[in-house]
Amino acid sequence: MLGIFGIFGRSHEMQRFDQALRASGLHPRAVTDAVKLTTLKQLKEANGGTTPDLQAYASAANLLAYCVLGRQAFADFDDNGRTEAVEARLVAAIEAGRGLDARLVLLTLHAGLTHPGLIERYGLTAE
Repeated sequence: MLGIFGIFGRSHEMQRFDQALRASGLHPRAVTDAVKLTTLKQLKEANGGTTPDLQAYASAANLLAYCVLGRQAFADFDDNGRTEAVEARLVAAIEAGRGLDARLVLLTLHAGLTHPGLIERYGLTAE
């Protein structure tokens, strides 16, 4: 727990998530620790209270990176063909209005991190 606050360094979970953000094209410093901690909590809850696997970190990081960077910047960095898949997840999250992806999209919106182009394109609002 103390690692979270930087006293003894970053926690392993935070380090893994920072690496996943980098791999998604988003510098970890572009996302506040509060958003990262909330994301990690959401991932853990979605995983039944246990530490998520690396794929879960990567999946969350891809969605956050897409929301923060916007479609064009994410697509410019994307060398793995993830853009369409992440975009489909975003649309599904908006339509469903619940679930992990919807909570992560709402988190970026509340934190003021969502790319203005996405807000306009999808008519995103925080209610």
